[in-house]
Amino acid sequence: MQPRKTLLDLFSTFAQLTDDRFSRWVTDAKLQRSFKNRLQQADNASETLDFFWVRYWYEQWCAQANGLAQGHLSAYLQETCYWAAHKIVANRVNLPYTLSDCFQMAIADLPNLLRGYSPAQGASLKTYANISFSNTIRDGLRQGQEMSSRTDWGLLRKVSQRQLTEALESEGLSAEKIASYRLAWICFKTCYAPREAGTSRRLSRPEPSDWEAIATIYNQQRSRQLPAEAPTATPELIETWLKRSAARLRAYLNPTTTSLNIAKYDEVGSGEILDDLPDSSNESPMTAMILEESLQERQTQRSQINTMLTAALDALDSETKALLDLYYRQKLTQQQIAAQLDIKQYTVSRRLSSAQEKLLRSLAKWSQETLHITLTSPVVKQMSILLEEWLEHFSKEGGEA
Repeated sequence: MQPRKTLLDLFSTFAQLTDDRFSRWVTDAKLQRSFKNRLQQADNASETLDFFWVRYWYEQWCAQANGLAQGHLSAYLQETCYWAAHKIVANRVNLPYTLSDCFQMAIADLPNLLRGYSPAQGASLKTYANISFSNTIRDGLRQGQEMSSRTDWGLLRKVSQRQLTEALESEGLSAEKIASYRLAWICFKTCYAPREAGTSRRLSRPEPSDWEAIATIYNQQRSRQLPAEAPTATPELIETWLKRSAARLRAYLNPTTTSLNIAKYDEVGSGEILDDLPDSSNESPMTAMILEESLQERQTQRSQINTMLTAALDALDSETKALLDLYYRQKLTQQQIAAQLDIKQYTVSRRLSSAQEKLLRSLAKWSQETLHITLTSPVVKQMSILLEEWLEHFSKEGGEA
């Protein structure tokens, strides 16, 4: 993948994938105009840094759920999303999804990613996004495998009534039709269950006698639970309803994803989905001032964290520091480190985990005492991400993060 070098490209271009690999960068005209206008208004050195603009568009998104801001952040995270998808696809065999599928699966979850991101915890957006995109893809793959491993009948026994109702509503069915489908599903679950332990996932199609029993119970309950005009159901109609319910559930629980920057309706010159997003990015002078103050505060905080972690790293014993150097700076795998030091791989893993834990404890203690942060599970997770980023950057700079 050819890296983007200018701020304008970083925040206004999108990766085009051809034959399941990166092809070229495609410019979104609306985002390009938006960012050019902002760059023309830049009046200090900090506004030449991508970090400033990440924070700027993130603040815009938080303040107004700004669709244009989300577009800029989506463009900025294209490489991160691509490499997260590439890593997962490269490490799995017989995967029923392509790299493009995984890429779109992850980038479509960007709004959830932004809602979960917290700049105050110190990790950069790219570091957080790399982990979030990877988790989104893995969750999607697990969900897809779960769907494909179940028969229609096994799936219908697995889902809840709420999931069934939401799936049918998403298809646009009337309330009366949904009520009939839901009652048929309840009767199915009442009458038909696995006859052997452990067969729920691959549950086979009901026998004719089962369909008769399901239809009988449905018709008995129809007068009590459905409007008077609801039709009497035959076994064949019940099966048709349940098959349609299963198909809708698969589409609802494992939806296809759509890129934010694809052409609408596949028509030439029809514009892109991003063109329909409102441009409400004009901010007041007060907003700009607050953003600048937050940038300065964050830069000071990062400097303090760097100083603290450097001191914590220096306090480690020489063997531990040498191990971290092999892993983070020389990029050796645990197997390679084990061979070089003539020790077992699990010993390398244990020592690395111990070193990371010591540094994380130092970071957590400093955060409590200096930033007065309350340590919760999400906060500690963010700190762990920050520490991993710091170790990577520290090793690249030869000791100066």
